[in-house]
Amino acid sequence: MSKLKLHLDADTSVMALHHALTKNGHDVTCTPNDWMPEDISDHDQLLKATEQGRCIFSFKVQDFAVLPRQFPQHRGILLATQRSWTLSELFNALDRVLTETQAEDWKGRVGWLNQWR
Repeated sequence: MSKLKLHLDADTSVMALHHALTKNGHDVTCTPNDWMPEDISDHDQLLKATEQGRCIFSFKVQDFAVLPRQFPQHRGILLATQRSWTLSELFNALDRVLTETQAEDWKGRVGWLNQWR
């Protein structure tokens, strides 16, 4: 089993969240970076995250809920509604996901962050 690696998409790329998760020992990237430009489409974000072996976290529920039909081989999609979370709650829930699940658990899976609240 391998550790889950996460990518925060353009909507969820809050530097404080990224910093807190990486400081806690998690392998987390965010948009933009050297392999993910800021103006990239949702479809291409999913493809690039998959190429990097990363589950992607997004607030774009409607957009990312349909993408698995087009690209079922993704490495995981984790969704949440933006208005229902504080930064602290996001950190705690994502920390649980990254600690309690493995990369293999997310292959082709779409999940809701609320399960780890």
